Amino acid sequence: MSTQTQVVNEGLPSYFSQVVPWNLPTSGERGGYNPIAGRQVLIAADDLPLARFLQKELHAKSLPVHLVHDSQSTIDALAHGNYDLVILDLDGRNEGGVDLLRRVRKATPSMPILKLTAQNRAEDRVYSLENGADDCLSKPFSVLELSARVRCLLRRKVGINASVTSVADLVLNREEHSVRRGERRIDLTPREFAILEYLVRFAGRPISRATLVEEVWKTPYDATSNIVDVYVKYVRDKVDLPGERKLIHTIRGIGYTVSDER
Repeated sequence: MSTQTQVVNEGLPSYFSQVVPWNLPTSGERGGYNPIAGRQVLIAADDLPLARFLQKELHAKSLPVHLVHDSQSTIDALAHGNYDLVILDLDGRNEGGVDLLRRVRKATPSMPILKLTAQNRAEDRVYSLENGADDCLSKPFSVLELSARVRCLLRRKVGINASVTSVADLVLNREEHSVRRGERRIDLTPREFAILEYLVRFAGRPISRATLVEEVWKTPYDATSNIVDVYVKYVRDKVDLPGERKLIHTIRGIGYTVSDER
């Protein structure tokens, strides 16, 4: 896939009439490491070409996206889904605009909300921020700027900047590239560390074999290969010793998860 996206050929509005790079490396990302991959995004928009374009671009950044096109569908999706970011593009100071923004904020107090608006006045952006938005982006905008804002909001939501993550007595330090379980140091190869880091980053969520291949090996998934199972066994044999509470779990038909609740 090209690192530039020419959007004028997509039949989209004029605010996408520029060539902008999307897959730029994020500051601090090493070797293509994508710290926000897998985060769930809800896009509520009545501009269907824009919504589909954003869905495509966010998918390219390994962000699963669910689309809704009216206020009630938005509230229903939030009630039944598990999202890490909402992008609102239902304009107007009515049920599709700020009223919906207030409802979303009330329903999900900690959810990052990015409000898109056709209004270019500063007071309109301030009005959105004062009524629940974490960030507000006026049209026209570049995809590059939208990408940066999405990454910023997701990092803020999940604490990506933290170098240390723990699950039960398992502690993973990204900066030191080290893993400990209680007082025991666990020595992992770079590949094993990458697998465990990804599972720990999304602790409690099922991670498919295809996702691990695409995020750790950076290659397309081959369903005939058992490479993921082999490497996860290497990691599990080092993390979960006999007599210890099991933290790495197999989810039949899907893949794996790290959790202390099973």
